[in-house]
Amino acid sequence: MAEMEASLLRQFPLLLPQNREKTVYEGFISAQGRDFHLKILLPEDLQMKNARLLCSWQLKTILNGYHQIVQQRMQHSPDLMSFMMELKMVLEVALKNKQELYAPPPSPQFYSSLMEEIGTLGWDKLVYVDTCLSTIKLKAEDASGRKHLITLKLKTKYPTESPDCVVDFPVSFSVSWTPQSSLISIYSQFLAALESLKAFWDVMDEIDEKTWVLEPEKPTRSATTRRIALENKASINIEVDPRHPTMLPECCFLGADHVVKPLGIKLSRNIHLWDPENSLLQNLKDVLEIDFPARANLEKSDFSLDCGICYAYQLDGAIPDQVCDNLHCGQPFHQICLYEWLRGLLTSRQSFNIIFGECPYCSKPITLKMSGRKS
Repeated sequence: MAEMEASLLRQFPLLLPQNREKTVYEGFISAQGRDFHLKILLPEDLQMKNARLLCSWQLKTILNGYHQIVQQRMQHSPDLMSFMMELKMVLEVALKNKQELYAPPPSPQFYSSLMEEIGTLGWDKLVYVDTCLSTIKLKAEDASGRKHLITLKLKTKYPTESPDCVVDFPVSFSVSWTPQSSLISIYSQFLAALESLKAFWDVMDEIDEKTWVLEPEKPTRSATTRRIALENKASINIEVDPRHPTMLPECCFLGADHVVKPLGIKLSRNIHLWDPENSLLQNLKDVLEIDFPARANLEKSDFSLDCGICYAYQLDGAIPDQVCDNLHCGQPFHQICLYEWLRGLLTSRQSFNIIFGECPYCSKPITLKMSGRKS
């Protein structure tokens, strides 16, 4: 007890006991250079869960919205010292949030210089600006005519502090900034980044234009993966390196074993044929010895096969990627649907993370290798 009182005096020298029983404390709590008056009434057993906290109107105003948290801390703190430390932390957070909420507006020079910068950059590049001039969106086109946006979130200390930049890139976009920098310098760096990523977007656009992409349905400019439809209810998932887009991507084949295993063998056998001077799509055709299903001849519905269990295509963002290996069946399933189905069959058996059972459609043997989240 004496140790707690000594610690309390060291940490909160302005909070003192008002009686010999030390059930009443009154004084001040300090945070961010300010002192706030408070009074704490403790029961005879000195347990905080039955204590009362009386605050000055200034402290009440700042802690408005934090009442439940303070009550919770009071209920769970073992002693007054612990509670005061918790209360100080809550007070620091509340003060910080209040400062951000009531931050002083930028100076008139902030607005005039910003308007001048936009004028120099060109008003035709401005897509959006909010009433406070704190959020600005600028547009640009790359060498292939693709349109891109950059969103700038300016801080009150601009240009001393760098704006936060939001872009739809497959790589991080770090801005080089000094207090002398401006919107023009950010825009120049934005254009340079667009040029460096041109080859990557050319590769991805060719895939989107000439193949049936199953996932993602609406790819963003930051998306580096594509799941491309193949013949016989199979597909290939590729992940392209944005910095080296014509190099061999990471490949994963999805579909029945009798379809995808020969493709894996061809990939290993023909990998020496990969030529970075050719397009990624052409290299995939050469190495896998296939032609991708043409968009001109088929509809996406020809590949968007529903799950044979839930009869849906999309399920929590996943599409059917487990396929029966029977040549006369080939029915696809969502992994989670097949997992639940096989787990409910008495005839199914499991070895580590692999379940062996029967296909719900043709009753032929089917194997499911479960992902790490299953147990």
